[in-house]
Amino acid sequence: MKMEGEATTLKRNLTEWRFSQYPKYILLPIDENHDQIKSNIKNVVFSEVTPRPLERNIRLVCYSEDALNSILDMDPEITTREEFAEFIAGRKLPYGALPVAHRYGGHQYGLWVGQLGDGRAHILGEYVNRHGDRWQIQLKGSGQTPYARVHDGRAVLRSMVRAMIAAEACHFLGIPTTRAAGLVVSDETVVRDVFYTGNPRRERAAVLLRLSPSWFRFGSLEILSKTGEVAVLRQLSDFIIKEYFPDIHLTDENRFIRLFSEIAHRTLDLVAKWQGFGFTHGLLNTDNMSLLGLTLDYGPFGFVDSYDGGFVANCSDGEGRYALAKQPDVVVWNIGQLANALKPLLTSSQQVHMSHILKTLDTYCKNKILETFLMKIGLKEERWGDEQLVEKLLDMMQQTGADFTCTFRQLAELEPCEMVSEVKLDEKWSLKRLSSHASWGCWLDQYRERLDKEAGNFKLLDASSAGLFEDERRRRMLSVNPVYIPRNWLLQEAIVDAERDDYQKVRFLLDVLRRPYEVQPEAERRGFSAQPPQWAYALKISCST
Repeated sequence: MKMEGEATTLKRNLTEWRFSQYPKYILLPIDENHDQIKSNIKNVVFSEVTPRPLERNIRLVCYSEDALNSILDMDPEITTREEFAEFIAGRKLPYGALPVAHRYGGHQYGLWVGQLGDGRAHILGEYVNRHGDRWQIQLKGSGQTPYARVHDGRAVLRSMVRAMIAAEACHFLGIPTTRAAGLVVSDETVVRDVFYTGNPRRERAAVLLRLSPSWFRFGSLEILSKTGEVAVLRQLSDFIIKEYFPDIHLTDENRFIRLFSEIAHRTLDLVAKWQGFGFTHGLLNTDNMSLLGLTLDYGPFGFVDSYDGGFVANCSDGEGRYALAKQPDVVVWNIGQLANALKPLLTSSQQVHMSHILKTLDTYCKNKILETFLMKIGLKEERWGDEQLVEKLLDMMQQTGADFTCTFRQLAELEPCEMVSEVKLDEKWSLKRLSSHASWGCWLDQYRERLDKEAGNFKLLDASSAGLFEDERRRRMLSVNPVYIPRNWLLQEAIVDAERDDYQKVRFLLDVLRRPYEVQPEAERRGFSAQPPQWAYALKISCST
């Protein structure tokens, strides 16, 4: 919806809309030899390269009205113009574009794999919106770049539908994330082996328009450190401080320590958010970890349905390295690799300081996760025994197969006295399943006792005040426990229709997930918060997805 007074600000066509004349990244080393394969290149951060546009029968699958409006200053009317789809397809680049692909490296599954880079993505330029915020606009699936490995530089419709919906859903859930503004598909086809079983098939190519303040990742610094490019490492680190961490001064001799600490804590705040929503990244390699603490890449992700700490979103992860319960430890390990990358910029005493910071991260992360779960059960203050209260709840959920999202939401919807009522529990399918556990009554007593202690802190001594506390508890819980998340089965249903050129489910799902904390009648009718169908539990997602 347009805000009052914005009618003359929002652009309705691409003739009016343009990139900032000088993207900040032109201050960093850019290689201009477009044709060279960048397997051994050094001392550059980007390579200049033009997208290879989709050509055959391009059509718009969906768009995010919020991203267009609040970030790009575009009126949704712009989506009705053919030029908008051509823009996303890479055929019509607005004035001021300077397309580049970013060079980075990474640890994948715990092993250093060397140089990687944007193999099928192009940063087109930067845009400073009416709020004064600078955003980098990127196309994904827009053709090979000099960093492409063995593929064609394309993305397929199913994977881009997942990425589009997940990015926008996470934003509205409150998870720090990159954004997705629009998605197009064409009749151009590429060959993909979805589960790497030797059964490839042809799929239609799609391009996603993505937005982020920055696409720098842990691997952006790792590649420079590993190859001894210390001057460029220092240049890039100072650039990141100046542009994205304004509270750190470039004259501060400890600026790289402060940068590391800020990135580390933002990243752990992010993983605490993930744990609180049951979000499992699926491919937590260092090249997929943002230096700004954002959810950077949506490949084989998943939101857990029936709670299981061992839930693995990526069927390619045979050892379960990136399982839901292991994410915090993996992220701390990845932060350790970032520390190693910055070491060439530090004095001996600063390296000792960094090692002390590293030793505090496990505790910080555990505390943030506990704080997140206490909020989910309506508690504001941490007390002795709270960790065991949360752990017991999750353990009961895992043993009974209770749904992660729905259990917390349904706890929010009932008063504690109603949680023992068979009539009330019959209305709450996941909570009813949880209540079948032998320890349910004992846990519920402990929970009610804990709520009484918190109510006492607010000096709620009479019945009416107790009612006010209960209202406040429910309000807090309803604000952090969503009704709807982008479950794999919902995404799969939308993808199946989209592959038949029916985009209604994709667009409806995007619309529902703009308001994930509100009960929506049509979403309820379609079963979005009901028990997932049996086939949903057998869905597999791979790196190809």
